[in-house]
Amino acid sequence: MDSAALFAPVREPSAEARGQFAHFAVAAPAGQNGLGQLSEPGAWLAACQEVHPPRPITRPRVLIFAGDHGVNAQGVDTRPEDTSRQLAEQITSGQAPLNSLAAGAGAGVRLVDVSLAHEAWGPERVAEGSGRIDIEDGLSREQLEKALEVGSRVADEEVDSGAELLIPGSLGMAAETVAAAVAGALTRTEPVVMVGAGYGISEAMWKQRVGVIRDAMFRVHSDISQPLEVMRKISSPDIVALAAFCAQAAVRRTPVLIDGPVPALAALLADRLAPGARAWFYAAQDSGNPVETVALRDLGLSPLLDLDFDFGPGSAALLALPLLQTAGQLAREAAGTQPEPN
Repeated sequence: MDSAALFAPVREPSAEARGQFAHFAVAAPAGQNGLGQLSEPGAWLAACQEVHPPRPITRPRVLIFAGDHGVNAQGVDTRPEDTSRQLAEQITSGQAPLNSLAAGAGAGVRLVDVSLAHEAWGPERVAEGSGRIDIEDGLSREQLEKALEVGSRVADEEVDSGAELLIPGSLGMAAETVAAAVAGALTRTEPVVMVGAGYGISEAMWKQRVGVIRDAMFRVHSDISQPLEVMRKISSPDIVALAAFCAQAAVRRTPVLIDGPVPALAALLADRLAPGARAWFYAAQDSGNPVETVALRDLGLSPLLDLDFDFGPGSAALLALPLLQTAGQLAREAAGTQPEPN
């Protein structure tokens, strides 16, 4: 399977709109510092919208891709799905902290169940039958193709329904263990770096997790130039779907706010699948998780926030969103324009 055949070429955001916003950002009245650190994200938004001043973001969307990976955060096989199910149920019922943050930011929330074995998700159960995937087993070609199709389709559905900015999130048992193996392989980073200091776990668990990640990375050491093969051998349906989602969003010229280790990995994979996709991504924060740090560094993305904030998938991005909105609002006021009525 050729990734070039899966995604159309990615077009660069508007350099002209970026330049116009950058000029506005430094033209502050005497005695003022202008937009400061909001200059770059504001210019990015203008470039993605291909207009200066940027328009208000009236329909941001949070997409939570749920899955279960069969191992816990230490790389130990743990079969219960209850934690993932409970969190998913809270999100779908509107009871999670994420829902309150989204409402405050004016964002809608959608949960996409890619591999949880749960009958309650109805039409959102987009990859029914894919099942739980262990890091040792990888994916079949059919599962890989299905997950890619799911992610691309969800992106198209959201953009076609009017989404103006997308915030991807991940929910699943041990997603970060799988992500650490994939990110380590793609960036040629040592397993001990990808695991990190291992706060809160025993030395034995830390060594076991390093071993799981090391073995997974070894299986794909000759496949680094083939992201689809890496994903097939050591990834999972929800991570593949997230990567395809981010890649297709870039193809559709829709900005994506990245928040969290697994979405950061998905952005890294998306840029491999659809070269140039990184121009459509902005980082909300760097949590310090090695996966997120390594992926953002590889992508050349600087985070907007430094709060170490985590109230669920996409929560830091929802805090960053009003800052983007503020940058655009100030640019519109400076230009003497008002948003068009809905």
